[in-house]
Amino acid sequence: MRAIFKREFQACFQSVIGWLFLSVTLAFYFLYYYVYNLNYGYPYISYSLNAIAFIFLVTVPVLTMRVLAEERHAKTDQLILTAPVSVGKIVTGKYLALAAVYSIAVALISLSPLFLGRFGSVPYAESYAAILGFWLYGLTCIAIGTFVSSLTESQVIAAVLTFVLLFLGYMMDGITQMISSAGNLLTRLLGCYNLTAGMERLTNGQLDITAVIYYLSMIVLFLFLTTQSIQKRRWSASLKKMGIGIFNAGFCIAAAAAVVILNLTVDVLPATLTNIDCTAAKLYSVTDDTKRILSALNQQVDLYVLASESSRDEQLAATLQKYEELSSDIQVTYVDPAVSPNFYQKYTQDQISQNSLIAVCGERSKVIDYSNIYETEVDYQTYSSKTTGYDAEGQLTSAIQYVTNEDMPTVYTVTGHGEISVSTRFKELIEKMNLGLKELNLLETDAVPQDCKALMILGPSTDFSKDDADKVRNYLADGGKALITTQYTTDAMQNFKSILEAYGLQLNNGMVIEQNQERYYQNPMYLLPEISYDTLTEKVANEYIFAPYAQGLAIQEQEQDVRSYTELLTTSEQAFLKADVQNMTNFDKEEGDLQGPFTIGVSVIDSQSEAQLLVYTSAMLFSDSADQQVSGNNSTLFASSIRSLAAQSESSSLIVIPVKPYTQESLVLSQGTILTAGFFSVLAIPVLLIAVGVLIWMRRRKA
Repeated sequence: MRAIFKREFQACFQSVIGWLFLSVTLAFYFLYYYVYNLNYGYPYISYSLNAIAFIFLVTVPVLTMRVLAEERHAKTDQLILTAPVSVGKIVTGKYLALAAVYSIAVALISLSPLFLGRFGSVPYAESYAAILGFWLYGLTCIAIGTFVSSLTESQVIAAVLTFVLLFLGYMMDGITQMISSAGNLLTRLLGCYNLTAGMERLTNGQLDITAVIYYLSMIVLFLFLTTQSIQKRRWSASLKKMGIGIFNAGFCIAAAAAVVILNLTVDVLPATLTNIDCTAAKLYSVTDDTKRILSALNQQVDLYVLASESSRDEQLAATLQKYEELSSDIQVTYVDPAVSPNFYQKYTQDQISQNSLIAVCGERSKVIDYSNIYETEVDYQTYSSKTTGYDAEGQLTSAIQYVTNEDMPTVYTVTGHGEISVSTRFKELIEKMNLGLKELNLLETDAVPQDCKALMILGPSTDFSKDDADKVRNYLADGGKALITTQYTTDAMQNFKSILEAYGLQLNNGMVIEQNQERYYQNPMYLLPEISYDTLTEKVANEYIFAPYAQGLAIQEQEQDVRSYTELLTTSEQAFLKADVQNMTNFDKEEGDLQGPFTIGVSVIDSQSEAQLLVYTSAMLFSDSADQQVSGNNSTLFASSIRSLAAQSESSSLIVIPVKPYTQESLVLSQGTILTAGFFSVLAIPVLLIAVGVLIWMRRRKA
């Protein structure tokens, strides 16, 4: 077999065919690589690999058409067939030679993620899972081409038939949809020849074992069929030939049936056994928090999906399947709106879209509109909406918690003093935590309501009245919990400050200027504070928090103090407090400016009253704009803060799963790097390969 492999491998490069195959494959890949990855800065090479899947329809027939047909035409196949080597080894040797030629191209493609990694963060696990899918898809196509080449002595017919078979496999998804969009036994059987489905799963960020098994089984099947095709020709024309031919055909049918049964069996295995999530954001996994919640379920939760199984969202369906696998108390049911158009009206009178979800447990229910499953934003370059995140787990886990818990704590946000309103992203977080959110004007009430689990005072710009401040202090003295942010104002804010001073916190007049360049972003007032490790900050301890326009906070801790203080966010020692903000002309320190470091985030717990305060001195800290600058880290800190205040116990009742981002930050390449890399990859390498192939072919022709 080794001699056959060596002979066939050398033959590919002693003619122009092997060089042409490498050149065309790499030229098309690097063309899309130049556009998507270098020019647009996408860190995902799966975009480029998916875009060139069609290339095998052309290149594989050219590569495989001669592998067996040429020898049959030249009558030299009898020399091989009479050699002391089994037919299986002959076929395997020839196939491995072609596979080695293709693998050279894949090896060069495998270097491309490493090059991208020099210019930003690249999801290597996703990239190499995608390359694996591309490689296996190509190997399967080569196995099919090898089989077709064994059926005829005409290279042209072999190339045309290979193209037809590969085209059918490439288009099978569309063909089955044309036969039946709902799916039936015929489409299920035809789907076994859907050659691109496995590659799509592997290029979507999953190491899908079912796809790997599918491709390997298809390779083995077509090599077996090739062996049988050649073996059949070894028998002379006699009655015995007829018997062997019948046996041969039956054996081939049995092998094909075995492959179909194998793949259908593997396909129904639990996703937890067959899928390995390779995405950086773990899009296809569920978090430990969700697993803990599902394992603690002791009552049935029905999840209704407003879609037929044929028109369902496949990614959402995969997530729902994981929930079913993790808990026997989760039951997923698909409700076809065409059959039951009014089903959702039992749970809501609002109009909801297809693929929306309804979670039901007993008398409680919660509707998850499909629009909330995916996070979108407007691309202002094209003025079109693009999907940026996947929030199925966050929405589902929140709904399950809601329908299985009767108690819904309420958070109040104080108004009437120029406070900043709760922005959209943070309202959604509060809703996902199954907390009620109400506004509270202290002027209109005698005291903070008794059902207030946590009080939010978000950056007041005018001072509290003495009466309002007393109401807040009384609430805290009774064991209340409060999240307070501050903002710079020329108002003295004495009554507001008295709330903080009652718990040993002194708010300094002025605004923090950070002089350590590693501790701010673009502007010395745009702070990236140091994060102390604590249960509140553990999820962002190794990340950045964006705290623009912060004030300085000093802790006035006293001997035998019943309060405990935990600094959460601090500036560097190089920071100072600009006292005269109104008249500042630069970021230089002047006389009267207070030297740092400063606390800009602190947790205070009173052991006697059980009061708890979380104070942050940046009013914009919990705003959508600040949160976007650090990929959601500010909202993660907000969720931890609210959970710490409003949770009644250490239970999972206020768990919130953040949105999982679809894409990482774009790569940043200079124009010179883009053009240079594009020239060598798209032009120089393919042209050089073609030139070498033509030169070798011409020399051999002259010889």
